[in-house]
Amino acid sequence: LQRGYDQVVHDVAIQRLPVRFAIDRAGLVGADGATHAGSFDISFLANLPGFVVMAPSDEAELIHMVQTAVEYSEGPIAFRYPRGEGVGLELPNAGNVLEIGHGRIINNGNKVAILSFGTRLKEVLKASEILKPMGFDITVADARFAKPLDHDLIRLLCSEHEVLITVEEGAVGGFGSHVAQHISEKGFLDRGLKFRSMFLPDVFIEQASQSDMYNVAGMNSDHIVNKVLATLGISKINTKLA
Repeated sequence: LQRGYDQVVHDVAIQRLPVRFAIDRAGLVGADGATHAGSFDISFLANLPGFVVMAPSDEAELIHMVQTAVEYSEGPIAFRYPRGEGVGLELPNAGNVLEIGHGRIINNGNKVAILSFGTRLKEVLKASEILKPMGFDITVADARFAKPLDHDLIRLLCSEHEVLITVEEGAVGGFGSHVAQHISEKGFLDRGLKFRSMFLPDVFIEQASQSDMYNVAGMNSDHIVNKVLATLGISKINTKLA
């Protein structure tokens, strides 16, 4: 997609054509290596006026996003999904049309909220389970959309928690950056909210298994746990993952 970015801008976005972009290999891609990693599409698509950008957290959500893209005709819409298998959910017989720009809360907690965009949600949920015996009940939310952002969901998470952390399978300048811009403009950071963003590091990661690549990137469940603890000023559970 990045090879055709000029065409995306000139031939689709400026004309607000209802083109559906199904973007394979979102995030890190294991054996396909750095040349096929989907690191930058969130950034360069979410910055285009009129674009809708979605990412499913699992295979069932992907079915709903395909149906949403089919039914959407107000302009360009994209959904990104990773290489590999799903998480093993029972699939719906048919997809539901999602409300554009609306995410969902998976678990309600307190003090710390994690807003995930894409399939790192599985690792976020693992992290929340690791944190429970430590006395932390984490709110977990699935953004679904990087653009348009769910402003109501973000406002709820910011107003009811001390910490907000975003997680995405993309480079800096993507989902977390859009959230940071929004909460800065709305003054949430002025009220003492601690905000952190987890994204792919500014390097091309060498070919390995997807799990190993995400370990290098610092994006697996233990890294998320450590990010939560560090933001709260608590020692990390494993300094090797710092």
